Amino acid sequence: MTPLIRKIENEFKNHFTDEFILVKSPGRVNLIGEHTDYNEGFVLPAAINMGIVLALAPNGLDKARLVAMDMDDSFEIDISGEIPQSEKVWPNYLLGVVDQLRKSGYSLEGFDCVFGGDIPIGAGLSSSAALEGGVLFGLATLFDLNIPPVEMARIAQKAENDFVGVQCGIMDQFVSLNGRAGQALKLDCRSLDHEYYPFNNEDIRIVLCDTGIRRELATSEYNIRRKQCEKGVSILQGVDPDIDSLRDVELAFLFRYKDKLAPDIFKRCKYVIEENKRVLQACSDLQQDDLTSFGHRMYQSHLGLRIEYEVSCKELDTLVDIAQDQAGVLGARMMGGGFGGCTINLVENEQLQQFKKQIKSEYEQQLGQSLSVYDTKVSQGTHLLTESELTSIQ
Repeated sequence: MTPLIRKIENEFKNHFTDEFILVKSPGRVNLIGEHTDYNEGFVLPAAINMGIVLALAPNGLDKARLVAMDMDDSFEIDISGEIPQSEKVWPNYLLGVVDQLRKSGYSLEGFDCVFGGDIPIGAGLSSSAALEGGVLFGLATLFDLNIPPVEMARIAQKAENDFVGVQCGIMDQFVSLNGRAGQALKLDCRSLDHEYYPFNNEDIRIVLCDTGIRRELATSEYNIRRKQCEKGVSILQGVDPDIDSLRDVELAFLFRYKDKLAPDIFKRCKYVIEENKRVLQACSDLQQDDLTSFGHRMYQSHLGLRIEYEVSCKELDTLVDIAQDQAGVLGARMMGGGFGGCTINLVENEQLQQFKKQIKSEYEQQLGQSLSVYDTKVSQGTHLLTESELTSIQ
């Protein structure tokens, strides 16, 4: 990260001034709790040590002057009036934040921003949320905006929903902004209440295996799954009007009225109810430092996503099967919407290099495809980089 920070600093000085603040905004992993967010359930994400670094300063103008260092591209726009979308796309993640801050009643002036990162694009580690959270935190700092943490997450989410046009949930922005080093964050997606649980075992690494598969099917099937869950809730509400979401349904209740549901609707509902329970049990595992049980729940989660929610694919299943046979692997599952992307694996440090070598080799042997592997650590959420951090970051 240090070379990246130095590049950002130099790039800002070359384009603008020597006076600026530096913000680091992390990507995230979701340890367990997939497809539960839009069902008002629980998720257990964590911020990671891969992220985006932004240099920002007020410019005394009515303009936002933006530089995307990784893309070798720049953009300038007047922000004194209504802000239009950019055809370049990437500026919209920053402009959406400005737009939402204004609509939320916060006043700000023109600013300069240079940013770059080390989050693999498209790997499902939420580079967009990191960018939104980073510029939001930076602007709040520059212009003394007193924005509570939960409201900050809502603003960042609405920037992506309403300006960029991506209908994401709030988990990514929330954990990127509010993550803590050595702790996972349990988020109640209904109330936004959140708690922290220890995830600081130095002998364990979080390893991401990226299939490199990006399928359009993920978006269409995601929308279908949402509608199926809503259909299940609608039918069950006919029995109990107090049911607002699958969060309110017990498994025994679901089985009692199984005949009212089409087979695919029943399977989707069953998975979500069981996954919510797994998240709560996984939190208890972390409290007891029982990563063996935690890893077992990850395997159960993947099985549910594969068989009941039907959002896995051959590549993801192959990776989980390979991981399950490797020494030092406590748990593995697909992470994200499905049909491609990454698996998340808990791997003992002493077996890390062997695991990375073995899973790359077997994946290529079985599927004829190369595999990108990243090992990460649970890290601090979005924050100002201090002078001491700049000298101590490895």
